Amino acid sequence: MNRTTLLQRDRISVTEFRCTAGPGDKPFAEAFPAHSISYVRKGSFGCHCRGRFHELVAGSILVGHPGDEYVCTHDHVVGDECLSFFLAPELVETISDSRAIWRVGSVPPLPELMVLAELAQTAADGSSDVGLDEVGHAFAGRFVEAVSGHRPRRFAAGLRDRRRAVETALWIDANSHRAIALDDAAEQAGISPFHFLRLFSDVLGVTPHQYLVRSRLRHAARRLADDDSPITDIAYDVGFADLSNFVRTFHRAAGASPLKFRQASKGDRKIFQERLTLN
Repeated sequence: MNRTTLLQRDRISVTEFRCTAGPGDKPFAEAFPAHSISYVRKGSFGCHCRGRFHELVAGSILVGHPGDEYVCTHDHVVGDECLSFFLAPELVETISDSRAIWRVGSVPPLPELMVLAELAQTAADGSSDVGLDEVGHAFAGRFVEAVSGHRPRRFAAGLRDRRRAVETALWIDANSHRAIALDDAAEQAGISPFHFLRLFSDVLGVTPHQYLVRSRLRHAARRLADDDSPITDIAYDVGFADLSNFVRTFHRAAGASPLKFRQASKGDRKIFQERLTLN
């Protein structure tokens, strides 16, 4: 079993598991370390837990309750890959700590969960401007809705909540050169990350991480147009930790590489004219 930690936060962590076990391997007992929801990304396996047997295929969700023993088997195919979300008690209490929900064992492939899990994978791969912690919170909330059958009431933000969202957005923009996690922004707003994510998205139409990335892009565009600093320096100065991620994200937003954007800002208009012609 190979495991890679993709995210480690106070309330949520995300781990990628790659198992190579097959029909000839002897299964063994394990115990869930925390509340968890594991998306089967590839392959198949069985799971004995609390007197029930679950067959999981790509798209299924394995649900864990802390301390429960389980045994995984591979009777049909070799190997599987899972994206697992481990939730701290504070987050579980926020969304639902019902034992009936967290001891359901597994959930079949459901479109509303599969699309969020695949979005989480793109976030983990750096191909999305949505934060992996944000998708994890949304995935956990959607899982509880799917199992319980209850959707939360539509959120109606009052003046105080709207002010929280706006003031936190201004704080994010002013500090966008720093590493800002969902927990950091929620602490600034003074509410739990789960509720803050929902509040911010409902009031401003983007997630906190999307706003963070777009603030960085805005600052980068201004720098590219205004000064002659090396593109690498600009990428790191505005908050991108990886140059290739900056180039890819900027190109996706502007339709041109940072270098071509800079050339256009200096008078080479044909770059954007070509893009308009192609569109």
